[in-house]
Amino acid sequence: MKKFNTIGSLFIAYRNFNKLSQSEFASIVNVDLRTVQRWETDLTLIKSEKEEEIVLATLMPYQLIHNLNATVPIPTFYDFNTRKYSLSQQTIEMPKLSWFLDQIDITTNNIRTINFNEDIKHINKFINTQKRDNAYVNSDLIKEAVRLLPELNFISTGKAGYYSGHCIVLPLKKEAYLKLRNRELSNKDLRAAHLTNYKLLEQPIFYRYDITGDCNDTIFYVMAVFFRFFKNIENKNYLMCGYTERDDNYNINVQVGLTVVWEDKVLQKALGLKEPPRFIEGNFNEFLAKI
Repeated sequence: MKKFNTIGSLFIAYRNFNKLSQSEFASIVNVDLRTVQRWETDLTLIKSEKEEEIVLATLMPYQLIHNLNATVPIPTFYDFNTRKYSLSQQTIEMPKLSWFLDQIDITTNNIRTINFNEDIKHINKFINTQKRDNAYVNSDLIKEAVRLLPELNFISTGKAGYYSGHCIVLPLKKEAYLKLRNRELSNKDLRAAHLTNYKLLEQPIFYRYDITGDCNDTIFYVMAVFFRFFKNIENKNYLMCGYTERDDNYNINVQVGLTVVWEDKVLQKALGLKEPPRFIEGNFNEFLAKI
């Protein structure tokens, strides 16, 4: 993570990371060129009502923008690859798994079930940009997942009430799971028809479609809700699976009981990733038994 002391330095870094000119950035955030130039030289701050629009346009966390958009900015660390911020070097690394075991019952009022009409713009923007594909997310798929499994399809909001992360888990039909496992189906191909009521299955199959948070505090609360569901589920004969391109969660996946079915080293090279994209599966029974 890089430490930013001003909003201007953040915007310059954002443009460099995304290879944007000042004019292109101005167009993205819907302002004129001179406004961007004043921001980047710290001559003026962003109007408060403009902050949310910039957050949605750039996918940078609201708290990051808000911290730096002040007469006396709050220095904040940020990583453009993972889209995570931190207020100190001590909280840059991913939370240790012992946190979840020791504090799994800690809750927050900042997590709620996805309200499709209100939240889909944030989910669409985040996932489509992350996957570099404006048609990646299928809205009917998300809507059906929320209906069938509201406990694991939720959104996180920061203290100011703005989007800060989400959890999307799909209750899959066995046929869909096998096609994903055999690489006959991809995330982009998934549709509402591939989902089912997991309570009717002898072996429920859950697919981790997308889980993210803008900082470690958010990730802790999101994952605590996620793990509590599986701690309390009656049918322990479930299967959790998923596909991940993230470099920063491989070791955690292994530690919680998931194993690699296949990995794509060709795609790893094409995307310049430290670890290859992987299809993983397993359950959390042994891990959660330590509580």
